[in-house]
Amino acid sequence: MTRLVTFADGTTVPALGQGTWEMGDDPAWRDEEQQALARGIDLGLTLIDTAELYGDGRSERLVGEVIAGRRDEVFLVSKVRPDNASEMKIMLACEKSLERLGTDRLDLYLLHWEGNVPLEETVAAFQELVDEGMIARWGVSNLDMRAMERLIEIEGAEDCAVNQLLYNLGSRGVEFDLLPWMQARDMPMMAYSPLGRGELLEQPLIRDIANRHSADPAQVALAAILRHDGVIAIPKASSVEHVEANADALEIQFDLEDIERLDEAFPPPTRETPLDII
Repeated sequence: MTRLVTFADGTTVPALGQGTWEMGDDPAWRDEEQQALARGIDLGLTLIDTAELYGDGRSERLVGEVIAGRRDEVFLVSKVRPDNASEMKIMLACEKSLERLGTDRLDLYLLHWEGNVPLEETVAAFQELVDEGMIARWGVSNLDMRAMERLIEIEGAEDCAVNQLLYNLGSRGVEFDLLPWMQARDMPMMAYSPLGRGELLEQPLIRDIANRHSADPAQVALAAILRHDGVIAIPKASSVEHVEANADALEIQFDLEDIERLDEAFPPPTRETPLDII
């Protein structure tokens, strides 16, 4: 099953992609991680997310090796550190990411989180990269509701394509205000750590619902957030078996009883809450 999410510019991407946080760090796992990413592409999980910060570039190098010869099959996302997000530094940071990835362009380039560089300067710097053809579009990550409201007032910020946020059953605060606000603007949300740090997979309720659907807990946790419009999940899978299981999460269709039980165990927010960040 393929489920697509559409950006405001009409570009479509799979709702289920692949994250690479902490991948590429251990040489002993390199072959298995490469095989997992390649298998994910084969299965249609063609959005791959990485960052210059991950392993000090090691994740980008790993991804670059996997996509060599099949770059056009992939929607490639990377992120710039806040201290590199100035007009003076961003060009070099992007060039280094492109070199590590073995490509001449990014499909999406994100500000990893808000730092000391004014957002106005970063927006202008992103536009320069678009004009140079180094990136196709840009977005942000880890910006809360107030930051997004400030961002959208900046000239050119209407081109912000996405906000990447921590979002899973145990961190649902974005559902109160930020997710609806983004949905109203056709701005997809990229959900990082959609399985939590593994703790969700041990929850008895998730295991019970998984058994009911002849699935595994990770598939249930992914399906729970992917049922919302405009959400792109980017779980990390370090093995072929894991990535194949993730892909099958798209097959799960919850009924009303499932949703009521999930909401009882993991209550949706009823008020504004501080943004969760890892």
